[in-house]
Amino acid sequence: MKVGVVGLGLIGGSLAKAYKRREEITVLGADRDKSILDFANLAQAIDGELTDETIGGCDLILLATYPQGVIDWVTEKAPLLSKDTMVIDCTGTKRRICEALFPLAKEHGFTFIGGHPMAGLWQSGFKYSREDLFEGAPMVIVPPSFEDIRLFDQIQSLLAPVGFGRISVTTAEEHDEVIAFTSQMAHVVSNAYIKSPTAGKHLGYSAGSYQDLTRVAWLNPDMWTELFLENRDDLLREMDYFLTAMQAYRDALDQRDAGQLWRLLDEGRRRKKEVDGR
Repeated sequence: MKVGVVGLGLIGGSLAKAYKRREEITVLGADRDKSILDFANLAQAIDGELTDETIGGCDLILLATYPQGVIDWVTEKAPLLSKDTMVIDCTGTKRRICEALFPLAKEHGFTFIGGHPMAGLWQSGFKYSREDLFEGAPMVIVPPSFEDIRLFDQIQSLLAPVGFGRISVTTAEEHDEVIAFTSQMAHVVSNAYIKSPTAGKHLGYSAGSYQDLTRVAWLNPDMWTELFLENRDDLLREMDYFLTAMQAYRDALDQRDAGQLWRLLDEGRRRKKEVDGR
């Protein structure tokens, strides 16, 4: 099996290392930064460079770049891809990518799958990549068809060496709607919360709650700006829900309404239990 990985940051580097664990798998990498490519070679995370000459021989190509980068790469390389090659992107939004690349893949005869590996770290870059980053983690896929059982079997087989705990199948629209809540809102809230003037005094006063809430405030602004704008409508809706809820808490405090504050807190507690199935 031959696997190509485009973009050797945290996600791409971790995917490359996961496949490289298997001696029978050849891993080829590509990155805009030649120094990262050289480092990945030295770290034995890849066996060589993914080039125009080697693209056609890959069974699987994973695209771990920004959304526009995925569209640009596939558009440019489509004529070089074999009908036996499966291409899976690993970005955080799906609608525009799938809309652009499903018909392109059909035109050129290869298979494109929208994908989103659901694991990460607050650090970014190849130096933080780990071969076990995705062990037991969910993988979300958006296929071009929901009726091809052989395609699902092929996807599972190609992704098996990574060690995902669960592969979920959805539409591009549902993916972006849910991810606006589970991921993007968490990054917005964390990034906004840390801007309090009081944050500078947290040392000696902060514990688990602070660490949990601020972990993803340390983000990659280039990537998240693109992702937020890609998913602007879904994210704006989630922000409106949140702002409405926050206003209710503020009103209860401002009015010294202990009963209403208790009800809001209890409602949140019960909602957490309900959505987590406890």
